[in-house]
Amino acid sequence: MTASSHSDSVVVLFGATAGAYGAKLGSDERELILLVWQVVDLQSKKVGTLHKCLVKADSLELSDQCREVTGLTPEGLSKAEPLDRVLQQFSQLVSSDLKALGRNSYTFCTDGQLLIRQVLHPEASKKNLLLSDCFYSFYDLRKEFHNSYPNSASVKDQSIQSMAEYTGFTIDETEEDFGVWQVKAMVAIIFNMLSDTCVADQTFTDPETVKYKYETGPCSKSETVDSETVIRARGLPWQSSDQDIARFFKGLNIAKGGVALCLNAQGRRNGEALVRFVNSEQRDLALERHKHHMGSRYIEVYKATGEEFLKIAGGTSNEVAQFLSKENQVIIRMRGLPFTATPEDVLGFLGPECPVTGGKEGLLFVKYPDGRPTGDAFVLFACEEYAQNALKKHKEILGKRYIELFRSTAAEVQQVLNRYMSTPLIPTLPAPIIPVIPPPYTIAAGSMRDCVRLRGLPYTAGIDDILEFMGDATADIKPHGVHMVLNQQGRPSGDAFIQMKSSDRAFLVAQKCHKKMMKDRYVEVFQCSGEEMNFVLMGGTLNRSGLSPPPCKLPCLSPPAYTAFQTAAAAMIPAEAAIYQSQALLPPSRTQQASAAAAAAAAAATPAVTYYPAQAAQLYMNYTAYYPSPPVSPTTVGYITAPPAAVAAAASATHTPMLPQPGALVRMQGLPYNAGMKEILSFFQGYQYAPDDYSGLVQLNDQARSVLQAPKEWVCL
Repeated sequence: MTASSHSDSVVVLFGATAGAYGAKLGSDERELILLVWQVVDLQSKKVGTLHKCLVKADSLELSDQCREVTGLTPEGLSKAEPLDRVLQQFSQLVSSDLKALGRNSYTFCTDGQLLIRQVLHPEASKKNLLLSDCFYSFYDLRKEFHNSYPNSASVKDQSIQSMAEYTGFTIDETEEDFGVWQVKAMVAIIFNMLSDTCVADQTFTDPETVKYKYETGPCSKSETVDSETVIRARGLPWQSSDQDIARFFKGLNIAKGGVALCLNAQGRRNGEALVRFVNSEQRDLALERHKHHMGSRYIEVYKATGEEFLKIAGGTSNEVAQFLSKENQVIIRMRGLPFTATPEDVLGFLGPECPVTGGKEGLLFVKYPDGRPTGDAFVLFACEEYAQNALKKHKEILGKRYIELFRSTAAEVQQVLNRYMSTPLIPTLPAPIIPVIPPPYTIAAGSMRDCVRLRGLPYTAGIDDILEFMGDATADIKPHGVHMVLNQQGRPSGDAFIQMKSSDRAFLVAQKCHKKMMKDRYVEVFQCSGEEMNFVLMGGTLNRSGLSPPPCKLPCLSPPAYTAFQTAAAAMIPAEAAIYQSQALLPPSRTQQASAAAAAAAAAATPAVTYYPAQAAQLYMNYTAYYPSPPVSPTTVGYITAPPAAVAAAASATHTPMLPQPGALVRMQGLPYNAGMKEILSFFQGYQYAPDDYSGLVQLNDQARSVLQAPKEWVCL
């Protein structure tokens, strides 16, 4: 191989940011403030003019290390040009130097990977600057040097000083400005490598590349994924797509189809993603972006395993593989489709302004194992323009339902199909029926403002997090006085109510804890009364304009004029909740887990104060009294029933009426909000009679019991 096979020329490039230097360059997300470069003709060994250019950052605050190492000051940087103009000047000056040397092409040569991958590409992406093609290919001088001199230090231990010393070049850092001596030393190292006939033919032939864009694609469970190439990103905005995640890691090469958005138990995104890179070197660089920002949110980056990635992104369905075989397509997820929707209906809904790739072949309807539609579908679009047109139809009406549209990924397609086809997205409840046990405490009522409301809690917050948040004020909480509020789907709503021992204590807590941070969010704390608390627990809303009643008007369950939560209604909640184990709705807190280990020792001691409702009575959620069904979807007959032996044992121990047989209880979904008991009984007309004692399973108020006992054809709970 001769020297003519080399690149015509290289541009030796060096830079610095306003923050960390050396091996941590770019890890602190600080902006670029300095560029130094020089054109080198590899064949004639001639050089162009050495240029040094300051860059004006958006923030002129410099770290102490930056000030010490570079000697730069905010005053000097304030007179510089911003990055976009510096890049324009750079392009013009390089073109001029190349023309003077009789060359017309070049490749960057940098000291390691960081300047290109961790500084220039991420910053340009955040500032919406379009980098020219030359920034997508470069030579890593450390790798070139180690390949030429295998006996030298390893690549990660190399530095400009160590490479110069190995070749016998002497550096006097005091004679030149920062950045200038580095470029001069790198040029001298390159010339020494080209002069060495043993290594000259092996240098500058295989440049590093940066991918222009993220490539989508399917992943099979049979693939082998190296655990040294996978990371887990946490804290992502729920609406972020694979392209958004790829943009966050701009400059690093993600494997084809390597972004897998994670879904929670309900099939919705949980703010996490697994990302697979092309090699371990890229993965290690990705870990350095821990707590970098996506918009206003910081993203946590941790190591993950290949098994975790395959569990999320791997698929086995031929239908999905065929659907995803059309590469470089933008995927949109549609949610809330009518169960009767056909491909023609979906294509008509999307319209001619956003044509689907392949027509019907570009649609994938998600179904249950028995073939029933789930209301979800995935759609392929050939370009970003078509996808954006489709997203504009978010929440438009198809039939009688509004349709939600979101950007999606190949991994999400695999994950949704896998989970629907294997097990329900919402975990099943195999636990036995728990007999009804009246709560040993009373729910607060009245106008005394001895309660506080916590609003804006992190969705991952548990009872122990709330107790830690309140600090010393936990001593003033009434026993069983912490109530977590869940939404209609059984997920945390971000609200909680605390019953304090007095209104004075509630006032002090509200003053002390208002807008105090819990994890990464501030929490609002307001003083309120027991009556106001119960309105919210029953489905109403509490805001500055006052109380708004719950939205449901079912005559059999709604108290007249939406009065406060009376004793009869209060008893209904634990009775209904007793059928379903509470830990299916609220995960056990660390406090509960720790107390289990000390149960034996605590038996002889004075009982500790319990701040949260015990066992089944823990279920206090919006709409509970009005829609007394748990946030799960039974999929089989006898879904929530226990083995006969467990039921018999529980019944004999408590003498509480239990279900006489499996499958006697059914759940109805999708009821009109104005449906009453008579409409439900009419719907089941013609079915067998229920036992007379069936209504004893749930404690009802007199009004509801009279409605249930009047028609004896069927009883529906």
